[in-house]
Amino acid sequence: MIKKIAKNRLGLAGFIFITLLMVVSFLGYLITPDSTPQANDIHLEIALQPPGFKVQMMQQPLEEKVESVGYVGWILNGKPLKYSRVPVSAAALPDSFAVFTKNGLIQWQNIEIKQDAALITKYYYLGTDRYGRDVLSRVIIGARISLLVGFMSVLITLLIGTTLGLLAGFYGGWVDSVILWLINVVWSLPSLLIAIAISFAFQEKGIYQVFLAIGLSMWVELARIVRGQVLQIKEMEYVQAAKVLGFGNLQILFRHILPNIMAPIIVVCAANFASAILLEAGLSFLGLGVQPPMPSWGSMIKEHYNYIVFDAAYLAIIPGVCIMVLVMSFNFLGNALRDALDVNMK
Repeated sequence: MIKKIAKNRLGLAGFIFITLLMVVSFLGYLITPDSTPQANDIHLEIALQPPGFKVQMMQQPLEEKVESVGYVGWILNGKPLKYSRVPVSAAALPDSFAVFTKNGLIQWQNIEIKQDAALITKYYYLGTDRYGRDVLSRVIIGARISLLVGFMSVLITLLIGTTLGLLAGFYGGWVDSVILWLINVVWSLPSLLIAIAISFAFQEKGIYQVFLAIGLSMWVELARIVRGQVLQIKEMEYVQAAKVLGFGNLQILFRHILPNIMAPIIVVCAANFASAILLEAGLSFLGLGVQPPMPSWGSMIKEHYNYIVFDAAYLAIIPGVCIMVLVMSFNFLGNALRDALDVNMK
């Protein structure tokens, strides 16, 4: 199957991009310039700086002790800074520096220099946002959020849609009628509205609620496809032979029918992955998704969309382009999987 996907150039490009993004997301805080939890190192003095900006910072150890974090905790949640950092533009005397102010002006002030203090240069390759945070770091951690939401939502969709589709197609009768009625009711409502309604049902907003909201709103398409496949396959000879040999219904469903309908399920899951990413971005843009300061591509657009008409349009364009490329990659991969798994294709 990998060789067939490789023949589709767009599918191969999508597969490579998704793989690279997964590696970058897994490394996360190990490679981000800002490795603090949620990439939330705020410096209002250097807010809205353009890509390629660099600044000198006076770095001094914090007075309070900061607990050390292991590699596992570092990868998962980042690690707090052990230093305080003050952006400066120039040094005059050993204890006098030109410090950036919130309005962009420069003012001289004395800074008490402690032992082990150092003057470092920090680079912001994609600039800083409205709070002076590193945009590149938040884009990388936001990619982790998008992939995680997509994976968990597709997993919930897979469990619900496959189970209901198998039961409806195999048993028929009143079971099929009830499940088909439920499918038609949910199918008649837009997925975004269902996700918004489910989000409102939770008192607290967070990433786990996003999983459920998106997963519970996208299972109908998979259930319809699985039901149709089961209706066709359950009349095949090998299924009838299994019934004659005395195999139980569950054994026939999960050992004989389900493995033979995995191809369309995989294709639908790839498409649902792209839809889940779009839904998460939409919910975050509306303030119903992951909550600040947790970075999300949708929330980054929400925070900075009003800067599109100003010089800082890149703050909304960068996460928007990331969403577009990732969704296109999953769509290309889904098309390649469809061609590779279709037995009628030459």
